[in-house]
Amino acid sequence: MELTEKVTVLKGIGPKKAQALEKLEIRTIEDLLTFFPRDYEDRRAFCAIADLQEDRPAFVRAKIELVIKDPYRRGKKQILRLLVSDNSGRLEVVFFNARYLADTFKVGKQFDFFGKPSVNYGKTQMIHPDFSVSEKGLMQGILPVYPLTSGISQKEMRLWQKTALSAAAEMEEYLPEDLILRNRLCDLEYAVCNVHFPKDKKPLLQGKYRLIFDELLALQTGLLASKQKTVGGKNGLVFSKEADVKEYIGTFSYELTGAQERVVAEITEDLESGRVMNRLVQGDVGSGKTAVAEIALYKAVRSGFQGVLMAPTELLAKQHYAGLSRNFADHEIRVGMLTGSMTAREKREVLEQLASGEIQILVGTHAIIQPDVVFHKLGLVITDEQHRFGVKQRAALSEKGDNPHVLVMTATPIPRTLAVILYGDLDVSVIDELPPGRQKIITRAVDENQRDHCYGFVEKELRKGRQAYVVAPLIDESEVLDVKSAEELYEELKARFADQEVALLHGAMKQQQKDAVMTQFYENRIQVLVSTVVIEVGINVPNATIMVIENAERFGLAQLHQLRGRVGRGSHQSYCVLISKGTSEIALQRAQIMADSQDGFYIAEQDLALRGPGEIFGTRQHGVPDLSIADLAKHIKILNDVKKEADLIISEDPFLESEKYAGLKKRIAKLFGEDFSLKL
Repeated sequence: MELTEKVTVLKGIGPKKAQALEKLEIRTIEDLLTFFPRDYEDRRAFCAIADLQEDRPAFVRAKIELVIKDPYRRGKKQILRLLVSDNSGRLEVVFFNARYLADTFKVGKQFDFFGKPSVNYGKTQMIHPDFSVSEKGLMQGILPVYPLTSGISQKEMRLWQKTALSAAAEMEEYLPEDLILRNRLCDLEYAVCNVHFPKDKKPLLQGKYRLIFDELLALQTGLLASKQKTVGGKNGLVFSKEADVKEYIGTFSYELTGAQERVVAEITEDLESGRVMNRLVQGDVGSGKTAVAEIALYKAVRSGFQGVLMAPTELLAKQHYAGLSRNFADHEIRVGMLTGSMTAREKREVLEQLASGEIQILVGTHAIIQPDVVFHKLGLVITDEQHRFGVKQRAALSEKGDNPHVLVMTATPIPRTLAVILYGDLDVSVIDELPPGRQKIITRAVDENQRDHCYGFVEKELRKGRQAYVVAPLIDESEVLDVKSAEELYEELKARFADQEVALLHGAMKQQQKDAVMTQFYENRIQVLVSTVVIEVGINVPNATIMVIENAERFGLAQLHQLRGRVGRGSHQSYCVLISKGTSEIALQRAQIMADSQDGFYIAEQDLALRGPGEIFGTRQHGVPDLSIADLAKHIKILNDVKKEADLIISEDPFLESEKYAGLKKRIAKLFGEDFSLKL
């Protein structure tokens, strides 16, 4: 069997199974072997029936005493009951829709069962457990549990993986020997075999460590090599030292914070250095990232270049356009706007003025990256709310100029321990100071019993002429989850605040509809906005002073902080109320952290500590490829080791051109795929 062969060479994989595996992106034997378990079931030791505990999965070896077929059910719907026993007691095993099992179990034969015991009508039962004839020993050991799709069972996946492991010896070792020895890594074949079917805990941990290390090394080295190509390998445009930004800063009605001054100095140094700037500015809500972007755009224009600012929504683009037009009017800097909703004639005029250089700064949405958008002399590219754009969109915008400087901004707090690694292709600047005089948003955590009192407070704010956000975790009502839906809340609050305008906003609406609702809210034609998390990134509504978050226990801390940041943008005191059903220790801790702190970076660190693996953020939104076994939040210690190795590799071979790193280069290409904007 060869790694490149289609999975259909395996027994039991026909066209239908192959189609189901395709959904998991498994096409070849190699794809199958690199599809790793998400968990394991420890079936090394049998549990006596007398020692079974309700809802705790257990492995039982027992003899069939009685087989009972339900006489009142026919065909596939037939229920099959087995009475089984060991030396300690008896257990009832139940299978529904079990006609196909009717002849499997024979009285006196010994079987192994794995499942969750339950107690019903005084009897201990196992419903639909895994089973196997004891003498075959197929179920004993540490068994892998795979993340599957419909049409494939764990039993099938385990069987196919076991068969495919014969090809593991063919997997080429792609890491250099000195790196393997230095980091005490096991070999690749050993790692793959023991991650799928470990004999014991130690080989499983050794195998997992090797594969996690490999994946993170490919990620980090790929990002650093990409950065080397964009920054180290290209000459950047040199912005003029004579274009002194102090002139522009002097027109502000306020003083920059120390953090803003530091970040402006870092950006200015980049722009004058002759290297391509590729910098991320991370700043909490209200920290003044927009002012920093304006200063950079001013320097671009005064140095004879054009600048562009791309925002994720039309509404946010319009807000940036209005602000920049107003602020640059006295400096005779012409600002233009390009969005999808503009007429053909309006777009044509903007495109002509942009190509001639008449428009010096362009603000817009994704419409900016269309092929017909041509700049006269693009020098600076800025993307706002970076987490809403992928790597390819960022690269497409950069290609509009000749190696323009790139500045990306985000208000999404990322733990400091991860930022440098996650944004490995960018230099990271942090605005970690809020402007003086900014009012603290008063945050309160309440339970369901205080809901009515909470909305009474909302009513008082509305009577003052203020506006309110109300956020729900779901759009529609759920039969499974006991949570408030946006639809349900909308109906409830429409009745409660009959004399106010209440509107609904959610992700399933078209962008045009969402923009229309947000515009009406901005103009105070809507007083109460009931929404899902689509308002997490939105526009400034200074008159909105209260944020109510229903079922707050269902949101991450960082996300709660982002939502809270929608209020507190004007001169009025603002409030955030977290209504929670959660009474767990973690739920209470999280509520307390939100009430005590306004620091998004501190909150993100606490979120990481409390929630752990993989729940803090999706890698996809940051333009980082999906990982199959590593977890950026959980494996922070391995990440730090990997970072050192990646730095060594790039210092030795910046573009991975040597034979020594040829295998790693292939691994990087496979990991990043089409999303790798700068092919190595």
